[in-house]
Amino acid sequence: MKEISVFSLICSCLYPETRKNLMGDFEDLDIKPINKRASGQSFEIILKPTSPVSDNAHCITTPPKRDISLEDIQKKLEAAEDRRKSQEAQVLQALAEKREHERDVLMKAMEENSNFSRMAEEKLQVKMEQIEENRQAYMAAIMDRLQEKERHAQEVRRNKELREEVTA
Repeated sequence: MKEISVFSLICSCLYPETRKNLMGDFEDLDIKPINKRASGQSFEIILKPTSPVSDNAHCITTPPKRDISLEDIQKKLEAAEDRRKSQEAQVLQALAEKREHERDVLMKAMEENSNFSRMAEEKLQVKMEQIEENRQAYMAAIMDRLQEKERHAQEVRRNKELREEVTA
């Protein structure tokens, strides 16, 4: 059987006069047009059965099976076992790397958390010290004003007593 390209086959369907010329070369094929329409054309390709007279060049024979020995089977099983062990080792290594990465991430997160806590505690301590200083300064200012008022009151009393003595 001769090979025919799909393009040639489609062209042969579209142009029937060339199909007759082409199809004369292919005795194993029969092409029938189906449902001719304005939108397109469909066709059916029919393969004719081979005749007993034709040569067997077209028959594809399977290669002869070679006998498989016990040693070959054992080698294949060992190779499969080695591949399985290698694959398991790769999976275990990948899991170990993943766990190591997770551990590193957790350690980094814990370190950042402790750093944040330490910084927050330091800021709070500074703030508390500032508040205490401000409170002490405020209390000192109030005490100064009270002492100033007390001195002023004593001075006023003394001046009043002096006036009473002078007038008496």
